[in-house]
Order: sequence, then structure tokens, then C-alpha cells
Amino acid sequence: MSLSSKARPWVRAAVDYGAPLAFLVTFLITRSPITATWGLVGGAAAALLVGFATERRVAPMPLVAGVAALIFGGLTLALHNAVFIKIKPTVLNLGFAGFLLGGVALKRNPLKALLGEAVHLPDGAWRTLTLRYGVFFLCMAALNEAVWRTQTEQTWVWFRFPGLQILAIVFSLTQAPFMMKHAKEHEPPPPPTE
Repeated sequence: MSLSSKARPWVRAAVDYGAPLAFLVTFLITRSPITATWGLVGGAAAALLVGFATERRVAPMPLVAGVAALIFGGLTLALHNAVFIKIKPTVLNLGFAGFLLGGVALKRNPLKALLGEAVHLPDGAWRTLTLRYGVFFLCMAALNEAVWRTQTEQTWVWFRFPGLQILAIVFSLTQAPFMMKHAKEHEPPPPPTE
């Protein structure tokens, strides 16, 4: 969840999915990935503003995704080359994988740092979950490369949104039993001693 629990669900969805949805809708209207990139860039900027207006901060994941959309979208528009927008999911997923797997290699739990307040797991379970998500992001990067290099632009756009989101949701659902098995009750702090 990228925004606080106080934020309305539609606001969270707009921040998380607004930019890719704007890209998809613009592409369906224009059939041009270059023109659709204007939708992505505008949607990313709007999502970052909505996130900030709602919480007075922007959660890390929407911030990274929004900045990547602005950078790769800007390159696509400035150079009039759709390759930049097509490689954005690859670079973003490789970055997430590097962050997670690099954290594990350094004996850290980066996923715990991101989700630790919402989910309580023992350190070993966090490590396993982090490794699984790291490998998942590597697979998503490879899959994006395979699709944009071998398929039509329209196929890639549908793969990009909603395809990648559906795959992410399905993968997360497959991790739910593992998390439930290892979840520990959040223990309240001990009462103060006098």
C-alpha cells in the first residue's frame, strides 16, 4: 500500500495506476507509443502531485515509478524514439531486483524496511520473501525485454498494462500462504516498570 490507511482507496489506485492507465488509454486512441508517452508523463506528474497533496509526502514506490516515467518518457519525447519507454519496465524491474538482492547480499532486509510496519515476520522469512521478490523482478525484466523485442507495439502495450500488474498481483497472492505461515503477532510494548 503506497499511501496511508487514511487515504481513500481510489486515491491510492490513482497514484499507483494512473500513469500506466493514461498511457494505455492514449495509445488506444492514437495508436502511437510516442503520443501515448505524453499520457504517461502527464499521469506520472499528476500521480506524484496527488500523492503529495494527500499525505504531504510521496511513498517510495510511486516516487521511483513516477520519476522513472518522467525520465524515460522525457527521453522518448525528446528523441522521438519509443525504445526508451519500452525499456523503462526493464530498467525499473532490474533496479528493484538489484535493491532487494543487493540488500540480502549485504545482510540487510530491504523488504522488511519497506513493509515491516504492515507485516510482522521473522528475519529468516523476510530474507526468503526478499529473495523471491528479487527473482520475480528479474523475471519481469526479462519478460518485458522478450515481449517488446518480439511482439507488436499493441501487444507490448497490453502486456505493459494491465499484463504486468496482473502478473504482480498473482505473484503476490502466491506469497500470501508463506507470509501467513510465518506471520507473528505484533506484540505491544511491555508495560513500564516503576
